Amino acid sequence: MRDGTLEVRMPLIELKNVSKLYGFGDATSVALDEVSLKIDKGECVAVMGPSGSGKSTLMNVIGLLDHPTHGDYLFSGKRVSRLSTNRRSRIRRDKIGFIFQSFNLLGRLTALENVALPLLYGGYATAKRNQASRAMLERVGLHDRCYYYPRQLSGGQTQCVAIARALVNEPEIIIADEPTGNLDTESSRLVMELISEIHKSGNTIIFVTHNPELTRYATRVVYMQDGIIKHDEATKLGEVGHYVSKFMYKVPTASEEDDLAGVSALMKIRPEEKPAPAKKSKKTSTKRRAKRKTKRKAAA
Repeated sequence: MRDGTLEVRMPLIELKNVSKLYGFGDATSVALDEVSLKIDKGECVAVMGPSGSGKSTLMNVIGLLDHPTHGDYLFSGKRVSRLSTNRRSRIRRDKIGFIFQSFNLLGRLTALENVALPLLYGGYATAKRNQASRAMLERVGLHDRCYYYPRQLSGGQTQCVAIARALVNEPEIIIADEPTGNLDTESSRLVMELISEIHKSGNTIIFVTHNPELTRYATRVVYMQDGIIKHDEATKLGEVGHYVSKFMYKVPTASEEDDLAGVSALMKIRPEEKPAPAKKSKKTSTKRRAKRKTKRKAAA
């Protein structure tokens, strides 16, 4: 409330009937089909859906890497289509941080140099670039890996370097396209905990995932199919959304019989163990030697 009037909160991101088409004529394919979406500052939105549903295209449009064929995109209330190419580039550089599934680090640069790249493009001096990059690597727990090359890091460490690079410009929005797609379970948990920490510090997070478990880190889940938003649901942190758990994430409850069947199956695939031969007692061996002596004497 300001001066007796209700203050209307403006969404940070707003898509109005946005469509994205590729190709021409009979070869035209629809990647986004009149998508409308609002995302407020400070939200953590998980985007789910099968391959080819339009998730990555949506991320590219929101991240100003691509532009809609039809419809309007408003960023902080400003119509993106009216912005110059240079202005869009500055917004993308200063306001948006990107995290990719394939990390996209330069192999010939150290972790410190990779993190510093956005600052280099921004015209910062070397000392300031290095100081800020070190601080970010320390934030993601890699202060002792500054001079390691990507090939010397594990998958989880490499993705943490990519996250540090996305954060070094202190952007408002973090866009992560399958950030755990190439990682094992432990590394995935590490990366998502880090993204969750970034969200708690005030950043707006939008991430794509195929893993329903990762929606526990989101405050909202958007499900896409065939270029449209099929379902949009607010969720509680730490919980899988109702729609996801009901239609996409059915885990059968194991009964006692199932457990026993599993044990039986496990025993079947184990190699059969032969019983160890019994040790011969000294008493038995003595008797046999006496019998052999008796037979030799009889033969003589």
